[in-house]
Parts: sequence; C-alpha cells; structure tokens
Amino acid sequence: MEVKVDTTITWVIKNFSSLQSESLYSDNFVAGGCKWRLWAFPKGDKRANNFCLYLTLRDKESLPIGWRRHAKFSLTVVNKYSEKLSRLRGTQHWFEHKFPDWGFPGMICLTELNAKEGFLVNGDLTVVAKIEVLEVVGKLDVSEESSSVMETIDVNGFYVLPSQVESVKRLFATNIDIAAKFRPKNPHLKTAYMNFLLSLTETLCQSTQELSNEDLSDAGASLAYLREAGFELDWLEKKLDEVKEKKKKEEACLARLRNMDEELQPFKKKCLDLEAQIDKEKKELLAARAPLSLYDDNVV
Repeated sequence: MEVKVDTTITWVIKNFSSLQSESLYSDNFVAGGCKWRLWAFPKGDKRANNFCLYLTLRDKESLPIGWRRHAKFSLTVVNKYSEKLSRLRGTQHWFEHKFPDWGFPGMICLTELNAKEGFLVNGDLTVVAKIEVLEVVGKLDVSEESSSVMETIDVNGFYVLPSQVESVKRLFATNIDIAAKFRPKNPHLKTAYMNFLLSLTETLCQSTQELSNEDLSDAGASLAYLREAGFELDWLEKKLDEVKEKKKKEEACLARLRNMDEELQPFKKKCLDLEAQIDKEKKELLAARAPLSLYDDNVV
C-alpha cells in the first residue's frame, strides 16, 4: 500500500448555461500514478434537472488486469457569494477497469444552480475537486500534462492556480495586512474571493480607453463587496480614485478634440474648395501655354 498526498484541482466550465453537449470532460490531471478527469452532465444524467458530476479514470480501456486505486475525493460546486450555498459532496471508491467512474448524479439541482446568485459568474461555473489516493495496486507510467485543469497552490491560506502565485505574493508583500481581518474560512470560498480580487486589480490596471464609467462603477461595488468580507483595501480604493480621475481627464480631452475638429471642418472644406480651384487654374494655365500648330488638322 502506498499513501499519497491530496491533489486539488479547479475546473472552470465556460458558458455553462449555453452548453449544448450532453456531457463534457475536464482536461487530464495526474494523481496516484494515473490520469484522471472530471466528467460532467450539464443537463442531467440519471436524474433529470440535476447537474451531474463524476470522477473518472482517463485510460480506463487500457488498464492492466488487477490494477486498482482506492481514492477518497470531494467535489464542490462553488458559490462565490456564500460558503453555505456552495455544494460539497464527498465519498470513497475503488477505481478499476470494471468501475472506472464514481460521483454524484444529483450534485445540485439545476433550478437552484440557475436561480441563486453566485454559482454562475459571467456565465461560468467553477468546480473544485480534492482527491486523496489512499491505496495503490499496480503501476501505470504516466507523465504530467499541461492542462487548463490545474493543481492549486497555498499562498498565505489562499489556494490559487500556479499562474496566479506571483500576483498573490505581490499583493501580500506590498500589503501585509490585506487579509488580516478576512472572515470566510472555507478554502473554496477563499479561492473565489481571491480570484475576484485579482480580477479587480487587473481591471484597474487597464487603459482608460478600455474602461467605461459603468466598469468603474462596478469596480466600486466590487471593492465594497471585498471589504465587507474583511479585506483591507484602502490602497486599492486610492487606485480606483486615480483611475476615475484619469477617466475624467480622458473624457475632457476627447470633448476638446471633438470641438476643435468641428471648428476645423469649415476650414478643411474651404481648403478642399481652394485646391479644386487651383487644379482648375493649373489646367487652364497648361492650355494657355500650349503652342499653336501651323497647320489646321481639318485641312486635307
């Protein structure tokens, strides 16, 4: 028997509400010496009107005889706004050739998923899977693969994707007390809040040309939401005020440019008219300078 450490992965299902396929798979990930993936039924599998979610072996058809994995795992449908509303299911199972899939046909009712805020964020659904392989029977050579389903990394108590690690470290390095009063304890909810914060900081780093006043208003509401959760964000509020001021200057500059362009239009038209007259005069000048022929072309 071989004991393995936990593997935690996050799967973001894009445009969940508009999916047409009956089922879909996450990308592969490796745990306990084999490839796994998540298997979802957006419109229901064994239970109608339920989002169904399973953990499954990737290469189940080619598994050698006697090969088995005993795994303890949990699957969570994350609600960004409420730890209590996030739907968590957990179990244990021996995975092998005959039983390669296991999970929850009634993971969450679709009516609840669509009706309550926080599950679908900009149309995307976030699923977190935590797998602990308890026993390993048989070996299967596999290699790590690059994938959009990635193992998360703990940074000051927040589990984030490898691509987010440096950004989160910089947040804590420049703002030591940023999460000193942060209240939520559920790791999945903490991840959702941190993703929300990173998204806000990325938004405020955009050019004012890419930001509308509505975007800045939403940013203010997001800032208040994050503060309510316990984040210390005075520094980010100053950044937001700076961006709003730059947006005002941009709009003032654009207004002045429009006015100047309107004032310039009559002069542009006059210049075009003068250029047309100049071309006409040049043609008459060329005709006047043309030498006369000594012979009349009409005389035979």
